Amino acid sequence: MAQRVVVDPVTRIEGHLRVDCEVDGGKVTKAWASGQMWRGIELILQGKDPRDAWVFAQRICGVCTTVHAITSVRAVENALKLEVPLNAQYIRNMIQGAHNVHDHIVHFYHLSALDFVDIVSALKADPAATAKLAQSISGWPRNSTQEFATAQKKLQAFINSGQLGIFGSGYWGHPAMKLTPEANLMAAAHYLQALDYQRRMNKVVAILGSKTPHIQNMAVGGVTNPINMDSQSTLTLEKLMYIKQLIDEVGDFITQVYIPDVAAIGAFYADWTQYGRGVVNYLSIPDMPLDTKGTVFALPAGYIDGGDLAKFTPIKDFHDPYFEKGVKESVKHSWYQGGKGPLHPYDGETIPNFTDWQDDGKYSWIKSPTFYDKRAQVGPLANVLGMYASGHQRTQFWVNAVLDAVSGHLGSKVGVDALHSTIGRHAARAVRCVVLHEELQNQWTLLMENIAKGDTKTFNKPVFPKGEIRGFGFHEAPRGMLSHWVVIENGKIKNYQAVVPTTWNAGPRDEDGNISAYEAALLDNPVAVADQPLEIIRTLHSFDPCLACAVHLTDTETKSHYQVKVV
Repeated sequence: MAQRVVVDPVTRIEGHLRVDCEVDGGKVTKAWASGQMWRGIELILQGKDPRDAWVFAQRICGVCTTVHAITSVRAVENALKLEVPLNAQYIRNMIQGAHNVHDHIVHFYHLSALDFVDIVSALKADPAATAKLAQSISGWPRNSTQEFATAQKKLQAFINSGQLGIFGSGYWGHPAMKLTPEANLMAAAHYLQALDYQRRMNKVVAILGSKTPHIQNMAVGGVTNPINMDSQSTLTLEKLMYIKQLIDEVGDFITQVYIPDVAAIGAFYADWTQYGRGVVNYLSIPDMPLDTKGTVFALPAGYIDGGDLAKFTPIKDFHDPYFEKGVKESVKHSWYQGGKGPLHPYDGETIPNFTDWQDDGKYSWIKSPTFYDKRAQVGPLANVLGMYASGHQRTQFWVNAVLDAVSGHLGSKVGVDALHSTIGRHAARAVRCVVLHEELQNQWTLLMENIAKGDTKTFNKPVFPKGEIRGFGFHEAPRGMLSHWVVIENGKIKNYQAVVPTTWNAGPRDEDGNISAYEAALLDNPVAVADQPLEIIRTLHSFDPCLACAVHLTDTETKSHYQVKVV
């Protein structure tokens, strides 16, 4: 008999996600993903100056902050057909590259690793045996007996204090946990080391963006970073060299720790290549523009139909009509007024209409996007497969390197098809991290070379015409393809819509009843213990959900801000 399992809220994510599953025979047979908060930024932006939109829009989220700022200015620039100086493109590219690398390290180690790593088991490990295991996988100099012994003592201190903090809610000893004590200790030690390396990457964002989260240097037409090698108040050679130092310091951690750890855990949990496939229409966009018009990119992308890499359609530039015409959103199963069918974002409406939960009706604050009337998955997996299909050499190199490493651990060949899975999304995110890091180094070089030519321009002034203009901006954010859509009339915002990555992946059923990437990926997912739904959390975390934290809902009668419930 089917049992209803409710995870509300899903933790170790940004925002409030509720997931309901029907479990029968130890497997998920039906799923509903529900966003439990209303964003509302679209309504706030109506009537505002388009030059200010990015300041509001990046408050959509407290984690993916740079991405909304960059995408918002791109949308307005697109409407104006405004070129952006090369220096501004490179600086933006470096900010987004650093933010993405930081985010991917945080996601694997600090948001999702505990779905596979048993911290309690790590206390039983032999540090010397752990060092031997780690050294067989990687030449990372911190894979020493002393390093693992120190990490084990830190973990024991948490236990002894009685305040487990970040380690307090894990399903320790769960039958789905498979790592040996030594593998658990290795991963836990790297968890602690990752705290330092993600921080270094975030310093790059803070230096270039003036602060983080919520950078301050964006502008429609470029960036506000003046370049003057003789003034300490601007972007100087000293600051640029320090940025290069920070970028270089993180590289070895990615290649010698992150990549090997993902390959090792992928091999330990090879059965998880059979779960989490879900929607295999993949949508990603090109990014890191290399010219002023947004027509040449360092990282290509596009649309893959049905998971078939041979059915790849490139998205070519910031003005590509193929992308612009393909996006629609339905609110048939969302808590908004509707009735007009799926709408293009330019015509999108965001009018709240809460009706309580309805299994066959409205059950989420998230809308349901489609690309040419099909549900699509976005995220690092979609992006990596898009770059792989387009022939991007460094992506192909690192995909093959990770798959070869997993194959070596298992003693049997693992192919690209294994990426269409829960564990495959983690592997793709690691590949994207190292590819972005390499490109981040390249963007630094391009910026330095352009400055050396005497070009210090970082801004082109926008001029708004009378009448109506429309534009869209996109960006390949850490969690996937992000797009903003703006309608401007007489210099003021008439309509604004943000179609975010988690909208694509976590939306409810669409106009025709088709389920989203989250809901589809959970089908046939194993659930060993119904009141400890670790496996459900594993698949959800592989997407790195981000539900947007701009607006929180509070019960004004009980004053309750949140409730954690697992039934």
